[in-house]
Amino acid sequence: MIWLAGHLAGMPEWTILTLNTDSFDYAPPGAEPPKQEPIKSAKELLATFDAGVAKARAALAGASDDAMNKSWSLLAGGQPVFTMPRTAVYRSMIMNHMIHHRAQLGVYLRLNDVPVPGLYGPSADDTN
Repeated sequence: MIWLAGHLAGMPEWTILTLNTDSFDYAPPGAEPPKQEPIKSAKELLATFDAGVAKARAALAGASDDAMNKSWSLLAGGQPVFTMPRTAVYRSMIMNHMIHHRAQLGVYLRLNDVPVPGLYGPSADDTN
């Protein structure tokens, strides 16, 4: 569960990666794949997320339509997995990915008897 929370906290940084590079190789030939550093506390988790969101918002605010429509590729071992406009990468591979994992984290919280916070309004665990 902590790995998933850390994965979610780091995802806003993907926006900067997508806007500032033409591709990302998650299994680069001849090199170690990127590794997620473990989060050690709730405070660190929130700080990582908040910092990433601030940077992502600034990057998006400064991105032109031309830059957002430029193609970006995800690679595996130097081979393209997909190539699509940055707008599509942001919507599908960043935002939708975050929504998917946020729902997973909600399930894990529930299974561990941790109150689930409201996402779009109060949750069943809210007492207010």
